[in-house]
Amino acid sequence: MAVREFDLIIFGASGFTGKYVVREALKFLSAPGPLRSLALAGRSPSKLAAALQWAAAPSPPPPLPLIPADVSDPDSLLALCGRTRLVLDCVGPFRLYGEPVVAACVEAGTDYLDISGEPEFMERMEAKYHEQAEKAGSLVVSACGFDSVPAEMGLMFHSRQWVPPAVPNRVEAYLSLESERRIVGNLGTYESAVLGVANVRQLQDLRKSRPKRARPMIPGPAPPKGPLVEHNKALGLWALKLPSADAVVVRRTLAMLAENPHGLPGANESYEHAEKRKAYWSTVKPAHFGVKIGTKSILGIFRFMVTGLFIGLFGAFAVGRSLLLKFPEIFSLGWFRKTGPTEEEVRSALFNMWFVGHGYNDISLASQSGKKPDTEVITRVSGPEIGYLTTPITLLQCALIVLSERENLPKGGVLTPGIVFGPTDLQKRLQDNGISFDVISTRASLH
Repeated sequence: MAVREFDLIIFGASGFTGKYVVREALKFLSAPGPLRSLALAGRSPSKLAAALQWAAAPSPPPPLPLIPADVSDPDSLLALCGRTRLVLDCVGPFRLYGEPVVAACVEAGTDYLDISGEPEFMERMEAKYHEQAEKAGSLVVSACGFDSVPAEMGLMFHSRQWVPPAVPNRVEAYLSLESERRIVGNLGTYESAVLGVANVRQLQDLRKSRPKRARPMIPGPAPPKGPLVEHNKALGLWALKLPSADAVVVRRTLAMLAENPHGLPGANESYEHAEKRKAYWSTVKPAHFGVKIGTKSILGIFRFMVTGLFIGLFGAFAVGRSLLLKFPEIFSLGWFRKTGPTEEEVRSALFNMWFVGHGYNDISLASQSGKKPDTEVITRVSGPEIGYLTTPITLLQCALIVLSERENLPKGGVLTPGIVFGPTDLQKRLQDNGISFDVISTRASLH
């Protein structure tokens, strides 16, 4: 890539999540490291200036360039992407506003990361831009926020705890959100869920139209469907199955791994990195994966179910969608609101994501007829509030890896965070920035 004016541009820097991403980025701008030049971009320079002032407080804001750019103006996006090595896109819902930014990055040969959790957008970008991005040397990676870095890195961490000859068969992630105050969801997540229901047919049609991906070889039979709601006594949680982007992104990573068992080679990687990459992927074992949302009380599950029911019923037609988007607080029983959370609400929240894996203490048992899994491994990823703290942390650490280790990453293409960042030091970076990975328990002979 020719020398660019900026290492990084944050697009949508004045939005709810964008301003927290700016705050996280400022921590690394003045520190030694690969981030030496940063600009902010969006529709309104005055709003960008206000976001920068908020993010820098109580210090005075640094003199960063504020660049006007709009998704409805492709020329402004192309000019923007031509000035930087990497764009962080925080403008959602991505189904509505994401494609013009991806297209401009691919045309300019610029790398792109976003915080989308929208499967239809991600898979459509892969279908439409993957080959072009490969040729252009543009790395396009969605889901670099809470969707889906903790799930992907958490599953890989979990999978490496199964020491051969032991193997996992299925892993279920239980997401628990906790707060001393009230939990307020990210409005972008709510909007994406509403639009996801509206576009479910498009996603099904897209998947039917694409070539079948390789399936990972998972030892043992496919797990039973299981109940919609369960009480997991070991974790002390009531849990509800979640139609989560995490599971979709993980499946794409595992399919890519089935096609490329050693992962994807770096654009100009060293021999040492190639060996490290192959060794890393040899320790990651595929498993059936699903996500559940958990709460300590069954009342909490009721709230999730009611919100899901409203979105499912009203999201399927235009008038219903406009009502859902106009009155999020009513339809989510106060879980989402247009004003977003207060600073105190953000600071007081945290998440735990428990990975409960069932498998075999010896792979030879998996092929025996009627042999049920006999081993359980529980690991956990935990950290601060998901939408405004963990998402900026994960996004920035992914960005710093792109800036510092670009030659060890794939040349280009539309890829998942897991396949790109799995063999890097992302897990250690997350741990250094407040997101922990722990082994909780290993139990053999469940039956």
